[in-house]
Amino acid sequence: MSQADPAFLAHCRELLGQAHVLTGAAAMAPFLADWRGRFTGSAQAVLRPATVEQVAALVRACARWRVALVPQGGNTGLVLGSVPDASGAAVVLSLARLNRIRAVDPVNRTITVDAGCILQHVQEAAALAGCLFPLSLAAEGSCTIGGNLSTNAGGTAVLRYGNTRELCLGLEVVTPQGELWSGLRGLRKDNTGYDLRDLYIGAEGTLGVITGAVLKLYPQPKARVTALAALASPAHALRLLGVMQDHCGASLTGFELMSRFCLDLVAAHFPQLPRPFAGAHAQYVLLELSSSESEAHAVALLETSVAAALDADVVEDAVVATSVAQSQGLWQLREHIPLAQAAAGKNIKHDVSLPISAIADFIAGTAASLERAFPGAQLVCFGHLGDGNLHYNVAPPAGAGERQFLAHQDAINRIVHDSVDSYGGSISAEHGIGALKRDELARYKSPLELQLMRAVKAALDPLGIMNPGKVL
Repeated sequence: MSQADPAFLAHCRELLGQAHVLTGAAAMAPFLADWRGRFTGSAQAVLRPATVEQVAALVRACARWRVALVPQGGNTGLVLGSVPDASGAAVVLSLARLNRIRAVDPVNRTITVDAGCILQHVQEAAALAGCLFPLSLAAEGSCTIGGNLSTNAGGTAVLRYGNTRELCLGLEVVTPQGELWSGLRGLRKDNTGYDLRDLYIGAEGTLGVITGAVLKLYPQPKARVTALAALASPAHALRLLGVMQDHCGASLTGFELMSRFCLDLVAAHFPQLPRPFAGAHAQYVLLELSSSESEAHAVALLETSVAAALDADVVEDAVVATSVAQSQGLWQLREHIPLAQAAAGKNIKHDVSLPISAIADFIAGTAASLERAFPGAQLVCFGHLGDGNLHYNVAPPAGAGERQFLAHQDAINRIVHDSVDSYGGSISAEHGIGALKRDELARYKSPLELQLMRAVKAALDPLGIMNPGKVL
């Protein structure tokens, strides 16, 4: 571990107070371990500012003393983007205390928030104003808006509302020099030069520290209805997507693919959850429709659409939730897949995106390649089929040694990512690059793309203090 500079830490204590400069091992521990429990970094200190001005002053101090800093929100990331490396040279800049809802404008349909606001709290503040903030993901009770923006998070409603990038109108950012750029404009149209907002979204804290955002709000739907469809294959799921889009248009807000193995895992580890079908099916799709008219309209539209899919032999069976409790039960099946995976043991995760038309061929071809190389490997394949995002996770064969299997991670990544690349896909759909996929990015990005990215990084962060070792 690098030796902490006493003068630097003393200055930080002057800025924040002793209580918010954490240096003890026990106090820092939650900020240094990644969410999956696979890596623990080291740091000089964890700094906990409460205002944007304190963030700017801390960044100026880091620039003065040449101290690297790692911005961190809820630390729920999956690619080692929000934790420091093992050198101990960096500080963690926790934005958890920047948690104010600054303003809600129901007429402009915007909400202005601190970057440290927990996603669920933003959803609740929007609801109190009679509006909807549609970003929704499994970690919404602990992830923060700053982290969502820094990774351009997706979630279950991308099909209808888009990624976090599409939900953001303006940003407030502290630059690597400690200057404050205030771009908190709630404008749908602003054609005045380079779009700096989009530069910082998805940059994973490598270009600056996001401290605030103006986010889009939408009308609250009058009703949401849910169904679970059973199908013979991913190809049938793609046909079902076409049927639903033709019948429902923008009312289709969720379309989640889950393999039989996924739901078998959930049943094994969470037997209290519903089992909607008496028999087993190869694939399942969780559908959700939102209606601006009425619940009766939404139910009728869903039932008509599902009936058309059944008549066309696209779907083998289907259940439509008839109550909020039944709808929540169906969503719990989807949301408990990552929890069931964790309970079953470690696996090799992939967050990929593909042209929607290529998904069925990708699933079949990649499964065959993995079976040839690693017979018996178990595939936990699920995701947001409507926007082309698959969580394609590879677990050890039944009864195999976990540690021995995980030693093949690089080889398994190569099979999966080469397959993704061959179909014109991306090795990261919504989790980001962080440190975990940095070397993979260099393999699949063109030299020119990498050169342009490095040029942007060097121009904005010439000292290289912003989240070093991440992305590039």
